[in-house]
Amino acid sequence: MVRRPLALIVALVLFAEGFGIALLNWALGIMADSQNMSMAGIDPDVMATSSKVGGIVFGLYFAVCGLVALLVAVRNRAPSLLGRILLISAAVTHGLLGAFAWGLLGPAQFTFMVVVLGLIVLLLMTYDAPPRPAAEAPRDGEPGNGEPGDGEPGKPGDGSAVTPPAAPTAQ
Repeated sequence: MVRRPLALIVALVLFAEGFGIALLNWALGIMADSQNMSMAGIDPDVMATSSKVGGIVFGLYFAVCGLVALLVAVRNRAPSLLGRILLISAAVTHGLLGAFAWGLLGPAQFTFMVVVLGLIVLLLMTYDAPPRPAAEAPRDGEPGNGEPGDGEPGKPGDGSAVTPPAAPTAQ
């Protein structure tokens, strides 16, 4: 079945993306610290620390979303309510990042964000409906073989026309 490999791919992509985001923000924090520049009067140490902390938090967020996708793959079940909320929020985040990426970085980064968004949505959709048990085949002579008029009288499929009762009239 295609569901497990899809969940594994989503998990790997989210783990890699979480690591990449954390690494990128850590490097930006180091650069802000080494330049010792202020932006709008903000202390450079505060800028560097906030960039590093933000990168770690954002990276951990994607790692937790990747863990949810990995658990979905291992268990071959739909995510729990909290897991579903995390994956939906990751999909929304990728949609917003894709919109910003188009304007700031270019079409290649936009395409990456949209592909990850599509993978997350596909994962949520493939595990959406619980599997239904197979319907039992009707035995010969029993109602339920799909023919008109094979149901119980008064039930849908019994071949009789259903007419509404006559409306009361005032005379």
